[in-house]
Amino acid sequence: MVFAILKINASNELLPNITLGFKLYDSCYSELLSLMGATRILSGKKIGVPNFNCNKDIMPLAIIGDLTSKASVPLARILGLNRYPQVSYASGQALLSDKIQFPSFLRTMYNGDYECFAIAQLVKYFNWTWVGMIYSNNDLGRSGAQLLTREIEKNGGCIAFQETLPISSSMESVYRITGVVKRSRATVIILCCTIENLVSLMEEASFRNITDKVWVGTSGWFITSDFPRRDILTTLNGSFGIAAQNGKIPGFKEFLYNIHPSLFLNDPFMKTFWENAFHCVWPQNDAYNKTSPALLKEDIVWCTGKEKLNNIDVNIYDVYNFKYTYKVHNAVFAVAHALHQMKICVSGKGPFKNGSCADIYNHQPWQLLHYIKKVVFNNTAGDQIYFDENGDVPVYVDILNWQLFPNGSNQYVHVGSFDASSPKGQELNIWLNKILWKGGHNNVPASVCSNPCPNGYRRAALQGQKACCFDCVPCSEGEILNPYDESDCIKCPEDKWPDSRKKECLSKLMQFLSYDEALGFSLACMSILFCLLTIFVLCLFTIKRKTPIVKANNRELSYLLLISLMFGFMCSLLFIGRPNQITCMIRRVIFAVIFSLCVSALLAKTITVIMIFSATNPDSKLKKLVGLRIPIYIVPGCTIIQIILCSVWLTTAAPFAEFNMAAEKGIIVIECNEGSRVLFTCVLGYMGLLATISLSVAFLARKLPDTFNETKFITFSMLVFASVWVTFIPAYLSTKGKQTVAVEIFAILSSSGGFLVCIFFPKCYIILLHPEMNSRQNFKGRNTTTHRVPK
Repeated sequence: MVFAILKINASNELLPNITLGFKLYDSCYSELLSLMGATRILSGKKIGVPNFNCNKDIMPLAIIGDLTSKASVPLARILGLNRYPQVSYASGQALLSDKIQFPSFLRTMYNGDYECFAIAQLVKYFNWTWVGMIYSNNDLGRSGAQLLTREIEKNGGCIAFQETLPISSSMESVYRITGVVKRSRATVIILCCTIENLVSLMEEASFRNITDKVWVGTSGWFITSDFPRRDILTTLNGSFGIAAQNGKIPGFKEFLYNIHPSLFLNDPFMKTFWENAFHCVWPQNDAYNKTSPALLKEDIVWCTGKEKLNNIDVNIYDVYNFKYTYKVHNAVFAVAHALHQMKICVSGKGPFKNGSCADIYNHQPWQLLHYIKKVVFNNTAGDQIYFDENGDVPVYVDILNWQLFPNGSNQYVHVGSFDASSPKGQELNIWLNKILWKGGHNNVPASVCSNPCPNGYRRAALQGQKACCFDCVPCSEGEILNPYDESDCIKCPEDKWPDSRKKECLSKLMQFLSYDEALGFSLACMSILFCLLTIFVLCLFTIKRKTPIVKANNRELSYLLLISLMFGFMCSLLFIGRPNQITCMIRRVIFAVIFSLCVSALLAKTITVIMIFSATNPDSKLKKLVGLRIPIYIVPGCTIIQIILCSVWLTTAAPFAEFNMAAEKGIIVIECNEGSRVLFTCVLGYMGLLATISLSVAFLARKLPDTFNETKFITFSMLVFASVWVTFIPAYLSTKGKQTVAVEIFAILSSSGGFLVCIFFPKCYIILLHPEMNSRQNFKGRNTTTHRVPK
């Protein structure tokens, strides 16, 4: 303040030819002394007389102060009655922004509520969800604790405990609070306190060796110099604090280094400061000579006045970091600029009635208050200073980290800032590389009630506990953790599936039996191989068509059966590849028709054998049917019935391709839906009926002479066919996805291969390896031998 007034008085631009003076009052953190000083200022008497002004000519124009909010509040109530300008440099209580209660109060310090916002953002930034809180038992502490609690809980955090620190000395409360702090799992302790009883608390915390906590403080105590002991500094090492923006005051460092008692002869504090700074005693200090005469002859160090202030440790005599000092500087210049505007006011253009101006030498307090409210100026550092409608300045605070070094020195390190004018969510800026934690630069402490749940687990509240204390319960299958609520899991859409961390839903893989994979490729190769083998047999039978073994049992039916088997093998290829509307419609229909043709051809073959042998028996009743050529009508008749069933199926409820979301986890199976299960069952049932009839007829004819008889082979092939399709049913029902299609293809290949091997391989064996047996004489000889009738 002295420096600012000297600068103003030396200025030729600001209040030229006017000299400002000042008076200093020490309120000693006491509301009572602050009020006493206010009544002394207003009344002009050493013993204040309320409502009387006994020395109006020397009344101060404005009051700069007080430092503490508890002292500024009663002072502002009294000064507001007379609209007496008051500009505080440190009082941050939010209540003081109420212009109805405090109409003449302004401040160069920000609204203290924003400290709570900054601390809440700091707690959120480091994911500290379980924090303790200690607050002073005054308006500032209680209102700050309420606001902090609301903001921390709004950000998802919880208050582990809240303890009230009395203003008056109470060691019982100090012991109780330190016990709570030591027992608590909360690593972070927020101190929303003023300085009065905080030293005792920190001394007790140091005595109990509570060094594993991170203390977070408000500007009311954090940058104070009241914690000089190393044990307290060790306890506070690594702690955080909120402080006013560090401002620049050009020339102030030089001013501080040039201070000397000889320049301030009437300053009562100057010699005391000098003695404490250099640990010496002025020779003319009579009080010291009387109380400690023994030290005069032995250990006393005399002050000479030649000591250099720039030799003092900057931690003790800081001439670089100006926080409250900067606010005082701005407050004095705000009053000076207001006076300057009053001085240069032009009559007729003034702000008062009829454009009148106020007399700078004889004005009312409310007139100067008007000018201070409207003041806008750039201070000596170039920063713009102004007051809003609540008498507050723009909010910009520094985040400090208290760092203790091995040599015993300590330092406040600027590690971040909080700018309330920034866009929402971007107010806080932290420089992690500057922070020194108790465990080192990168050892960020955790402060949680329950450890964070692993991926794919949701929070489950514990009954009777706060929201930050929880159990971890895994999300159900097909669910992910709700990104907006960690206590809830949400189900993924049908076409999506959780990733391995259950943090997001990913599109399911499309699955079908394709030619690109080993299974599909192998089945396709088997189908083609069997088809080629069938073609070979057909060619062999065509070449040997005039031989007895080919001509036996209806050569035309053999050709038809081979062609049907060839198409049967080829139809299995329709089951491989991505299903679509066309393939789903034709593959089951073609399969049903071809196998009906095969089974009906076998039935016709069996009936042909029976009729041939019946014709040789004079007593047989079937002899009359030989001429009707019944086997020729069996194949088309039985096949047409299956075609009719398939046509009804396709026209009423045809098969179609669908995406099966539930067949396999995390996979969409593209498969064919049968459409109508009833008609699908009818088609399969009809084919089963034909197979049953064919097996029954072949079984009954198995004991006929075997020269031209195929019934034994047909019986065996039908047993293979029946076995394959009976075992197919449970296998089909127990598999999912592409394995179901593979089972179906395998059943088609197995049953078709059974026909080919059982019926045609024995004949191929004779044709290729024993051609001598493929002769009419051989067959006749066998016939004679086999069918000799006794006389």
